[in-house]
Amino acid sequence: MARRRRAEKREILPDPKFGSVKVAKFINNLMNRGKKATAERIFYGAIDIIDQRTKGRGLEIFEKALRNVQPMLEVKSRRVGGSTYQVPVEVRAERGMALATRWIITYAKARGGRNMAEKLAGEFMAAANGEGASIKKKEDTHKMAEANRAFAHFRW
Repeated sequence: MARRRRAEKREILPDPKFGSVKVAKFINNLMNRGKKATAERIFYGAIDIIDQRTKGRGLEIFEKALRNVQPMLEVKSRRVGGSTYQVPVEVRAERGMALATRWIITYAKARGGRNMAEKLAGEFMAAANGEGASIKKKEDTHKMAEANRAFAHFRW
């Protein structure tokens, strides 16, 4: 945590193909060891696979998948009087998008499939339909927040 001032947010330029900042952020999170061209190839390959399966609705399904996986609540640890409580808090839109992106990529990597583009396409399709591992992670996060609702008065 910075003591002097808040860290400045870097401005992310939209991606070249769709002109979307969300897509650019997703590609940046997908990127491994600075290999952006590989990450772009994987993402655009996944969108092409979805386009073939759904008659040209790849970007729509990507957006819907991100919306479906984005959590509204999460728990944060709060130490009060020697004991630690899991306090439910609302998730800011920016953090929600970051969590959704991270969960989709993580569970796409764990999926079975030939290559990463196919795995990612499968996870996008599942998330857009309200199923899949990333949706389960969101539901588990919400259940945890709901179960600890009694400690909501410790919110700061």
